[in-house]
Amino acid sequence: MTSHASSTASHEPRPAASASRVLVLNSGSSSVKYQLLDMRDGGRLASGLVERIGERSSRLRHTPLASGGDSRERTGPIPDHDAALKAVAEELAADGLGLDSPELAAVGHRVVHGGKHFTEPTVIDDAVLAEIERLIPVAPLHNPANLTGIRTATALRPDLPQVAVFDTAFHTTMPESAARYAIDVETADAHRVRRYGFHGTSHAYVSRATAKLLGKAPEEVNVIVLHLGNGASASAVERGRCVDTSMGLTPLEGLVMGTRSGDTDPAVIFHLARVGGMSIDEIDTLLNKKSGLVGLCGDNDMREIRRRIDEGDARAKLAFDIYIHRLKKYIGAYYAVLGHVDAVVFTAGVGENAAPVRAAALAGLDSLGLAVDAGRNAVRGDEPRLISPAGARVAVAVVPTDEELEIATQTYALVRR
Repeated sequence: MTSHASSTASHEPRPAASASRVLVLNSGSSSVKYQLLDMRDGGRLASGLVERIGERSSRLRHTPLASGGDSRERTGPIPDHDAALKAVAEELAADGLGLDSPELAAVGHRVVHGGKHFTEPTVIDDAVLAEIERLIPVAPLHNPANLTGIRTATALRPDLPQVAVFDTAFHTTMPESAARYAIDVETADAHRVRRYGFHGTSHAYVSRATAKLLGKAPEEVNVIVLHLGNGASASAVERGRCVDTSMGLTPLEGLVMGTRSGDTDPAVIFHLARVGGMSIDEIDTLLNKKSGLVGLCGDNDMREIRRRIDEGDARAKLAFDIYIHRLKKYIGAYYAVLGHVDAVVFTAGVGENAAPVRAAALAGLDSLGLAVDAGRNAVRGDEPRLISPAGARVAVAVVPTDEELEIATQTYALVRR
């Protein structure tokens, strides 16, 4: 499958020689996020979101970025993804950016789970679709929606290359010692049980952008990437290659997240089933949707948690302390895995905006060369920046992630080979 991933056979759709635009689609179970980018300069031409697909209260919000126009909204029933993408196409056409444009080179699709075989962006054909479908048991919430978006976009433009960019791909470089769980090998292989990791497009983009910030090539630096949003993950990136990451078979493993528990003794599940009388589905819902910060204090918005802490709320303070404790454990663990660290970098919604999280996560780690300059940490901005003291042994950075640009870049590079 890896050799297939990098091939573009002569019978596959090819973009026009002058085409420079890529439409990036992120199809969720009830939503479609999209951006249209011009790869000559990486500029955004349009972006938008269709949400609550299949409900009477569906909404499409479209922003024509190229013209600087105001955002437009549609409300009312959008019954399925086919109707959603047709509505997106109409909005783009209204701005002169229609899907029938010869300027469109390809559609890049975010696909959450590519298993161990898809290691690169992949031109989608029937075999690729079949493999993504076979992976549904390990990504039941994500891959079906991704497949729907792919099939609908293909029906709208069958002559255009459709490219899958996998969240798991960046993590396929992990050694077996990091990727395998210590369970019976035959059982694990029979059911595809291993650590895959997620948020890979973000970790890839941010680790490279951090190297650039340091004035070095990705192959010259070791970086710990902390992607902290409602979902959160850490990765150890050694000379441009991921060697460990916190998420596993699913996005449940690892850090404390907005609604996910992160690392938990597996016997908790047996205990809740045997003693608590809970079903597997109830436990699944508990650990994925009713745990993490929301389970600990009732809020998964870090801004609200910090506000409550400032007002003396003990439950919010405990939730924050648990969140930081787990984060600090992973920083230390990945420091040990890498042996030498050039930078620790924070990204995504919490990582980019919550200065108290950054300060607390590295507090007391001066002996490892890790420290945060209070003044630099307090500065907000949209550009990559250092927040460590001048002359620090290990750089600490904030690098805004750009998963859409990463998907578009990988897509465009593949179809232009």
